[in-house]
Amino acid sequence: MAGKRSIFEEVGEGAKPARAAKGGLIDARPKGARRSIRNWLIVLFLLVAAMVVVGGLTRLTDSGLSITEWRPVTGSVPPMNEADWTAEFAKYQGTPQFERANPGMTLAEFKTIYWWEWGHRQLGRTVGAIWAIGFLWFLARRQIPAGWTGRLVLVGALGGVQGAIGWWMVASGLEGARIAVAPYRLATHLGLAFIILGFLGWYILLLGRSEAQLMTARRGREAKLFSLSTGLMHFAFLQILLGALVAGTDAGTAFPTWPLMGESFIPADIFYVTDLDGNVLPAWHAFFEGQGMTQFLHRMAGYLLFVFGIVVWLRGRKSAHATTRFAFHMVMLMLVAQVGLGIMAVLTGAHLHVSITHQIGAILLWVLILRARHLSQYPVAGSIRKGTA
Repeated sequence: MAGKRSIFEEVGEGAKPARAAKGGLIDARPKGARRSIRNWLIVLFLLVAAMVVVGGLTRLTDSGLSITEWRPVTGSVPPMNEADWTAEFAKYQGTPQFERANPGMTLAEFKTIYWWEWGHRQLGRTVGAIWAIGFLWFLARRQIPAGWTGRLVLVGALGGVQGAIGWWMVASGLEGARIAVAPYRLATHLGLAFIILGFLGWYILLLGRSEAQLMTARRGREAKLFSLSTGLMHFAFLQILLGALVAGTDAGTAFPTWPLMGESFIPADIFYVTDLDGNVLPAWHAFFEGQGMTQFLHRMAGYLLFVFGIVVWLRGRKSAHATTRFAFHMVMLMLVAQVGLGIMAVLTGAHLHVSITHQIGAILLWVLILRARHLSQYPVAGSIRKGTA
């Protein structure tokens, strides 16, 4: 008969107690290469941001129509000799922009604007290649976390659509009597670039923490603040589109005064728009092609965005989480800086350096709004002992 066991005796001779999975069942599931994918997306984000900046410089230097064909593959090779350059220049000489705006342009001057546009397109090809290589690498190694394949495909698909829209935009300046791309097509192109940046930025923020951490953080979600920051994000996107219309119409050079536009708050000829031949266009064209209207709308939206930004900031500074409060402080600081840059761009007649800095400011503000919105949804719990609460 077996003897009595001590309550302190091991259940089995030499048996080892089973260890619980570290972090529980959620963390026990395979997560894929979250950190590597996040780093890959950061590279893509920086490249897309660079494309926005180079695209802005291409627009400001009137270089966007220098390449008159869309050759996604063979177009990656620039002219290699004088004969090639002469052929490319001849194609540009057949465009309305050359005939009406640059009839005296030399081959040397053409090369300058050509390199801007070629560089912009080359960046696009680089983004596409890095996305394809990275996606196929992680897919083949089965390192994509559950639920992330569709998200990563979406980024690539939007990039492909962006390339097609880029050519759709350029084509508008090669037909009819235009000497520049259609402003609404430029706005579509820039808007999609910021949408891509938005998805990349949001995914980068999500991958910065584990699934378990995100699920825990979600319990502290500040619904009202998240809703307000979402509204601020949408409002900022609208302002970006209006800014693109200003750039597309060269409206930044039309009224170099502030706070008035010329001698009045509202330009007297705000609905008056003509084509290159002097024909008066219907009034609705003013919203897309009128210098007075597009700049006026951009200014008014800027004022309203600033006021709404203050409302959101006042709510954000009352957040229970120090990290969230700091995120909204940064949004407000950048919003003030962006308004200042906008005024400087107006007063300098859209000077090249000021205008491109204003565009970079839009990217920074966009990122900061995304981060503040993310922290409203997934706050980082602070510690009273460490003074981070």
